[in-house]
Amino acid sequence: MSRVEGALPLLSVAARSGVRRIGRRAPRRWRLTALLGALGVVAQGCTARATEQPGDLPAGSATASSGIVIRVMTFNLWHGGEAGGEPLERTVDVIRAARADIVGLQETHGLERDGAREDHAPLIAAALGWHAAPQGGRTAIISRFPVVSMTPQRWGCAVELDDGRRLLVFNVHLAASPYQPYQLLGIPYHDAPFLSTPAALIDAARSARGGDVSRLLDEVGVALTCGVPVVVTGDFNEPSHLDWSPRAAEAGAAPAAVAYPTSRALIDAGLRDAWRVIHPCEVGAPGWTWTPTTAEDDPTDRHDRIDFVYVGSDVQLIDCAIVGERPDRAEIVVTPYPSDHRGVVATLRLPRRGSG
Repeated sequence: MSRVEGALPLLSVAARSGVRRIGRRAPRRWRLTALLGALGVVAQGCTARATEQPGDLPAGSATASSGIVIRVMTFNLWHGGEAGGEPLERTVDVIRAARADIVGLQETHGLERDGAREDHAPLIAAALGWHAAPQGGRTAIISRFPVVSMTPQRWGCAVELDDGRRLLVFNVHLAASPYQPYQLLGIPYHDAPFLSTPAALIDAARSARGGDVSRLLDEVGVALTCGVPVVVTGDFNEPSHLDWSPRAAEAGAAPAAVAYPTSRALIDAGLRDAWRVIHPCEVGAPGWTWTPTTAEDDPTDRHDRIDFVYVGSDVQLIDCAIVGERPDRAEIVVTPYPSDHRGVVATLRLPRRGSG
């Protein structure tokens, strides 16, 4: 999401990658074979499960008993890290401060110059000495681990970890408009109509993002079926039903109880919201990622959590932190901060081979 004047409209991955769907969806077993074949992932033996055990382990560490620990981040750059007037090095500083190993990036292209907008994802990856997997549509995945291949629809990629296993990383930037909190609160944005009921908000959210969510889950779902470790990062441009809960509404922490459809769809598919697993109280730990650029009592805005890291059940969550501009809203602080979104970084453990 961005409120910069002249911002370009967002494109879905299906549109940006030139994918055209004709006729009925392929049977699930065919999609599974195509996805895993393209990634070079073997489904057999990928059924390990882990129990949540929060702790504080260094990223990249591995032991025979505990498996490998990595840190996965989502970060909307705000027009390539340039819209806030900071040099690109500041964006690199944020990723370093987060001690991330893999980052899903959104809004990777910089401001327009001579009719073109440069993709900054390869530049950021190069500055870190990392690998880059451009997805199109101003999104990319960068990783200190080698990128093996992209998924067929380019929603994600496979990275090869230090122990030779592969992790599937998906990354999204869903449509920013219409934005349902603004529609409910009467805040003008992209000429979207104002709405007054939870049902209307749910319908509007599903109309804006439901198609892309379904296409994303086409790929994520088949990966989850065989137990391949999966993470999903992104700027979803939609709050979570776990935040706009009846309890939050009663406490005044949310304007209403709304069962937002995108977060429900991902959780129903078998994913877990990393922030909300580690910080289960939506009232005491809102985890706002939108936005550091306006005051929290600004009547023309609504602060919320719209940037997420989701993980599959094969991934053990150790910690999850917000990366931002001030210590009362972020566990990892970088100043000056270059984006209009706070980042989210999750510390994960993948069980050792053969554990169960």
